Order: sequence, then structure tokens, then C-alpha cells
Amino acid sequence: GGQPRNVQPFSDEDASIETMSHCSGFSDPASFTEDGPEVDEEATQEDLEYKLKGFIDLTLDKSAKTRQAALESLKSAFSSKILYEFIMERRMTLIDSIERCIKKGKSDEQCAAAGLACLLCVQMGSGIESEEIFKTLGPVLKKIVCDGTASIQARQACATCLGICCFIVTDDITELYSTMECLENIFTKAYQRDRDANGVSSTHNTVLHVSALLAWTLLLTICPMNEVKKKIEMHLHKLPSLLSCDDLNMRIAAGETLALLFELARETDADFFYEDMDLLTEKLRALATDGNKHRAKVDKRKQRSVFRDVLRAVEERDFPTEMVKFGPERMYIDCWVKKQTYETFKEILGSGMQYHLQSNDFLRNVFELGPPVMLDAATLKTMKIPRFERHLYNSAAFKARTKARSKCRDKRADVGEFF
Repeated sequence: GGQPRNVQPFSDEDASIETMSHCSGFSDPASFTEDGPEVDEEATQEDLEYKLKGFIDLTLDKSAKTRQAALESLKSAFSSKILYEFIMERRMTLIDSIERCIKKGKSDEQCAAAGLACLLCVQMGSGIESEEIFKTLGPVLKKIVCDGTASIQARQACATCLGICCFIVTDDITELYSTMECLENIFTKAYQRDRDANGVSSTHNTVLHVSALLAWTLLLTICPMNEVKKKIEMHLHKLPSLLSCDDLNMRIAAGETLALLFELARETDADFFYEDMDLLTEKLRALATDGNKHRAKVDKRKQRSVFRDVLRAVEERDFPTEMVKFGPERMYIDCWVKKQTYETFKEILGSGMQYHLQSNDFLRNVFELGPPVMLDAATLKTMKIPRFERHLYNSAAFKARTKARSKCRDKRADVGEFF
């Protein structure tokens, strides 16, 4: 008989069991438990593959709700583990399903299919197989991005997917420039809208413009230097107009893009000079110290934090280095190009980002991490703090913290007398 419809969705439990057994060399030390039961790796892998085959079949179901649920389950699986061999055997079926869902599905289904296409390219890396994916899906994605009748959410998801897939796949410089031009045609409309007196569509298309701008910025990081110079001359004087946008995400995207453009400009020319520097730094400083009461406190905090860093980048050529931990390894993000790339992949991989940084050859190559670090279970166990010691440490820290706080809260403290 056919595959039953009520296949259970892919869950985090499936991910954790299979990930630990299939790739124990990359697991975090905290994931190991003392005296845990042995897992039958082969049986677990077979069970997982059976589930995934069921989801692939369900992407062709008549019900849109069933197709979307299957796409979301596949996304969850692809983001939480490496499934290169499984995907390799079924990539043409997956490409056909994604193409059909993007072409014929409604908004939510198109978004899920575009997200799955991103993860498919992340899994396959930058090889011939990924080129096949982009060759088939690239024209479809561009058509949706430029289609004014499609939903904004679908166009937004397709713009992000187009940028990420092109970043991973393309070695063809003409294809890179063509994709960037497609994205430019979208976000440059935000410049025109700013000059518009009526501003009728001031917020409707903003999410699309933000996604197109961020995808374009990602592709700019892999352009040849002569092309980077052209793009900087074209956009550096126009981007500051977006800092006045009502939408917080657009202001942040424009600010971070400006910081990245300044970083690239100074790499290409050590004596780079920007004519309107005083005006720009004044704008950035105002955003970094914004206290407008009509804005939410959370939004103001986020904006001030981002624009303090942007202002430092533009004024002082400084970048606040961040450290990312994954398993026994550490990665330092020390420039805007690296930050932009990291944030993009973190957005699509979610909680699976750390796992992919440990074991995905493509991502490790992007961030120059070298081959995956192989650690056996015995080494990982020695790195782990025993549970009893951890308990004693936490208890001592808790007591010290309580004592320190109680001094400030003690009701018996002499607070003086008032007459």
C-alpha cells in the first residue's frame, strides 16, 4: 500500500538520538551521560531514513496542509544533522518537489519550500550537485521575487533563498552579477519610496526590501574587488537615506550594510575618503543614543546596541570581536563580512548552527575552520565535569549570591529613625 498520511513529524528527540549515535565524534561533551544505554546506530539510522522517505512522498500529496507539514519536517531534519548520502540518492526527487511547491503552492507552502531549498544547498555544499539545484530553482526563485502579484512573505523567502543558494553554489561570475541585479531591483525601490511624498506603500514592502538588501550584501562579500568598488560608488551615498525608515529592521539592515561597505572600501583603498562623513556620523550617533518615547523599549535597546557598533566601525574602523563556542571548538568573529555570513546561516539553521559548524565541511570551509575535529567518546568524557562536582560548584555559587543579595535586602538593617 501507499505511504500513510499520518506520519509523525520529525522531532528534536529524533535529532538528538540520531545525532549522538551517528556523529559522536562531533557531539558536545554535555550530551554524554554516564552509564547511558547503548544505541543501535544502524537501526536508528534506518528508522530515521524511513521517516524521511515518508516526508518526501508527502510533499506530493493533494492536501496543501500535508505538503507544508512534510516540508517543515524535512527542514527540521536537514538543519539538525548531516544527511549527505541520503539526500544524494534522492536529490532530483527533492528538487522536483520543491520546484512544484514554489510554483503552485500558496504563500506558507512557498516559504517552507524556499527554506528547504536553502538547507538542501547547505547539505550538498559547493559542488556539481548543488549547481544542478540552482540551475533548476534559480529561475523559479527569480520569477517569484520579481512577481508583484505573489505574496510579500513568499517573495521575501525566495529573495533570501536566492542569495544563499547563489552564495553556496555559483562559480559563474555572470550568474552572480545577474542574481545581484535581481536583488538590487527590489531593495533600490526603498530609495525611491523615501523620495516619494505620499509614501503610500511605506511599510507594505519593507520586509521584502530588507531581505533583498541582506541577500545582496551577502553576495557582495564574494565579489571581485573591482565589482565591489563599483557597488560601493553606486550605493554608499544612497543607503544613509534608509536610516530614516520607520521600520526598525530596515534601519538595522541599512546600518550594518553601511558598516560592511566601509570595511570593504578601506580594504580596497587604505586612503578611502567619504565626503559626507560628518552628516553620516551625526545620523548614526542619533540612532545610537535614540530616546524617542514613541518607540518600544526593546526596539530602542536593540537599535542602540547595533548602531554603537556601526558608529565605531565607520568612525574608528573598529569591530567588537565576538566568540562563538561549538563543542570543544571556538570561532572568533572579527569583521563585518564574517558577522554578516554567520548571521545569515544562523538564521536558516537555527539551533542546528553549532552542529553544522562542527561537522559540515562546506560551512567549516567558509569560516576557515579546517577539517572537522574528531574526538572519541573517552576524550569527551574526560573533558566533562562530573555531576557531583558540578552540583557542589552550583550550590556554593548559589549560597554566595544569596548572601551578597541579602545584605542589600535585610529588613533588620538600621535605616535610621524619622520624626
